[in-house]
Amino acid sequence: MRAQFVFSEIGIGLKRNLTMTIALVIVMTISLVMVGAAWLVRAQVNEMKDYWYDKVEVTVFLCGGNSTSPNCGRKDVTQEQRNQIQTALQSTPQVKEVFYESKADAFQRFKEQFKDSPDLVNNVSDDALPESFRVKLKNPEQFAVVASAFQDQPGVDSVQDLKKLLKPFFDLLGLAQLASLIIAGIMLFAATLLISITIRVAAHSRRRETGIMRLVGASNLYIQLPFLLEGALAGVASAILASGVLAACKVGFDAVVAPKLKFTEIIDWGPVLGVTPLLLLIAVVLSSAASFFTLRRYLRV
Repeated sequence: MRAQFVFSEIGIGLKRNLTMTIALVIVMTISLVMVGAAWLVRAQVNEMKDYWYDKVEVTVFLCGGNSTSPNCGRKDVTQEQRNQIQTALQSTPQVKEVFYESKADAFQRFKEQFKDSPDLVNNVSDDALPESFRVKLKNPEQFAVVASAFQDQPGVDSVQDLKKLLKPFFDLLGLAQLASLIIAGIMLFAATLLISITIRVAAHSRRRETGIMRLVGASNLYIQLPFLLEGALAGVASAILASGVLAACKVGFDAVVAPKLKFTEIIDWGPVLGVTPLLLLIAVVLSSAASFFTLRRYLRV
């Protein structure tokens, strides 16, 4: 009997405040979509970091006749210096693998990379590119250790870390993630205010019923339960809609954008499905908490 009464009160409340409930669901859905988007951007950034950092190499360029580094003095690296550098690199604890690339190998790789620009390739001679050691680190974050150890070593022109070239790109993605979180926070705050207003209006429209329930000895929880469940149901509906929107975006992204992004890995469905419980939790907790604290003030009779 009590459960039937609670559910009947929920139905009455939703009918009386249908417009505000719909507005609440829409605002919460947009808020949760932004939260989910921030979560997925974070997952994508981590996926791209894992993909690219695994391919990041530190390149130790050796001295050549065209080197302008004071360490070279416009002289080619000697065989003895080359051997010393290779031995030192292989014995460095932070180094995982070392590959030697001659001038001919560098030129061949250059031609493959710019095969669609024949004019550029024709203007570069086969001895213009420096020889180098391409070094794969156990941890790409430890570039500074290798750079400081070999930058001033005889025969070394310069040390280049490819991770530095990727850092601005990842910083930009990080800013996009931060912007998503800020917008999501603002939208969640707006949703919290709307929940409070909706529950306040519902409590005011049923103040007579709640007054009677209080007079016949109903507990605070029993009086508040229909309002709390209304907020929770709106939150669940919003989370389901937000999850559907994110899933639709994933389908569209995989069909249109992903085929063009062959330079990196794209997150699979795991993070997209994994964000649904998070959205449900946020929606239910937020709506229930906002309803509870609003009711504490507006259900006093």
